[in-house]
Amino acid sequence: MIWRCLTIKELPINEEIRDREVRLLSQTGEQLGIVSAREAQIMANEANVDLVKISPNAKPPVCKIMDYGKFKYEQSRKEKESRKKQKTVTVKEIRLRPSIEENDLNTKAKQAIKFLTKGDKVKVELRFRGREMGHKDAGLVVVKKFLDIVKEVGTPTRHPKFEGNRLVVTLDPKK
Repeated sequence: MIWRCLTIKELPINEEIRDREVRLLSQTGEQLGIVSAREAQIMANEANVDLVKISPNAKPPVCKIMDYGKFKYEQSRKEKESRKKQKTVTVKEIRLRPSIEENDLNTKAKQAIKFLTKGDKVKVELRFRGREMGHKDAGLVVVKKFLDIVKEVGTPTRHPKFEGNRLVVTLDPKK
């Protein structure tokens, strides 16, 4: 017989409850007192519903007489509703180079403006290679130009920051 067959989300029901005494709640939520698990199971069977352990860490554990299938269905509906109300913010990434031409920079900026108007965050990353590492100030000028182009729709969360051989700044959409 397997006693530890529970997952974290699943509540023990009916015969899975192995405690001697439980604090019993009725279907309406009123307390019926502390009874043995067998008596609670008999009461649940008479009502033609399930006995569910809702608080296993309490002393004694709290069990409720309820229709478990209906309970799980309502829980899944509540989760769906909460997921509908959530807005997932995605981070789009735009890569630049220190030697980028003006038209290419404008094209990347237009793309960033499109992302920001959709409500996404934009991570701008300027990568340095080889000898370019000696001219970090040129990369900073390119990033400042980029930020000037997109300043109407996005605001930087912080100043551009060097992370190894990259210059990184994150833009949030303006509300």
